[in-house]
Amino acid sequence: MSKFQKKRGKSSPEISTASLPDIIFMLLFFFMVVTVLRDASLKVSVNVPNATELTKLEKKSLVNYLHIGKPLANYQELYGTKPSLQLGDKIAKISDIPLYLEQHRNTVPENQRTGITASLKVDGEVTMGIVSDVKTELRKANQLKVNYSAKPRVD
Repeated sequence: MSKFQKKRGKSSPEISTASLPDIIFMLLFFFMVVTVLRDASLKVSVNVPNATELTKLEKKSLVNYLHIGKPLANYQELYGTKPSLQLGDKIAKISDIPLYLEQHRNTVPENQRTGITASLKVDGEVTMGIVSDVKTELRKANQLKVNYSAKPRVD
């Protein structure tokens, strides 16, 4: 007889799943903390026009979005039906643009301030009068990088 016998039929120990709920809750908490929600809800309707030559903006944190369009139906009683300017989360006057830009400029590190871009999201049915007034106010506020948002044209 041999001194050593082969162990047959023994299986490896099972993996403990007791800590699995803890890991899942840690991942859930991590994604809840890291996820960035939308900053502003639109109060104006913006249907941007189609275009063929588009370039993507690189750093979204350096972009100021200015929405121009008619107020949505639930805000028309308060703001009327004429095209309005929305800065951030509120409808504002054109004269509020420099203050809005300065507040954003103060949040950006000094070495990146030259890369700040103003992106105009303008409804296709808005007349150029309000757009040219906004562009004039942007020039006065020394915001010379201006971008027009558009959708890619589907042929």
